Amino acid sequence: MLLAVDAGNTNVVFALVDAGNIRARWRIATDPRRTADEYAVWLNQLLTLEGFAMSDVDAVIIATVVPRALHNLEVLSTKYFKVEPLIAGQPPVAWGIALDVDEPASVGADRVVNVIAAHHLYKCDLIVIDFGTATTFDVVDYGGTYKGGIIAPGINLSLDALVSAAAKLPRIAIAAPDDRSVIGRTTEAQMQIGVFWGYVAMIEGLVARMRAEIGRPVRVISTGGLAVLFDEHTDIFDAIAPDLTIQGLALMHGRI
Repeated sequence: MLLAVDAGNTNVVFALVDAGNIRARWRIATDPRRTADEYAVWLNQLLTLEGFAMSDVDAVIIATVVPRALHNLEVLSTKYFKVEPLIAGQPPVAWGIALDVDEPASVGADRVVNVIAAHHLYKCDLIVIDFGTATTFDVVDYGGTYKGGIIAPGINLSLDALVSAAAKLPRIAIAAPDDRSVIGRTTEAQMQIGVFWGYVAMIEGLVARMRAEIGRPVRVISTGGLAVLFDEHTDIFDAIAPDLTIQGLALMHGRI
């Protein structure tokens, strides 16, 4: 089976993929100092709980936006899974799509992998929104060419900045307000309205501007941990694809 690894700024996601089907997935906080040995102990226990063994893994593919985390993940693959890992975007795992932007080398691996998977699923003009540490909006055209996008602060990052910069504001949970009113009567309610409905308004506003600029019918695909929460309070998304990055990694591995 394939072990697909998505190393993001906040979490590292490991997924066991068998013939294109995700059999299990786990996540751990991203820490570039975490050693291959620590990863191995943690993964071995989780594989056992799911009825698998480390010997079931015969291939590893990694996408990362945290360069310092890559070395230990490579050591994990070679030392404990006995395979040379494939690195998304590096030979022999080329992207396989055109990156029609001014600085192709600077596009995050997770974003390219997402649009590869999205185009495979929906062969039309697409906006792919990923709710991660940052919220990214990526455009891929009907031919599968990546055209660019937007990077915005993630909602948790925005809330952290607000709370850390304002001494008297409390920490609140990321959740939809109890009612549709946008006039809060307590500090907590006002913060929740500002963070949640403000974020919904940003998403809807940016997508509207992107649709107008694209000038053709476009589908909006959402992924990331908060996609389902926002989907309950806006009709902007055409589909939710929670495992888009892992699906993209599996597709790239399948091309080798």
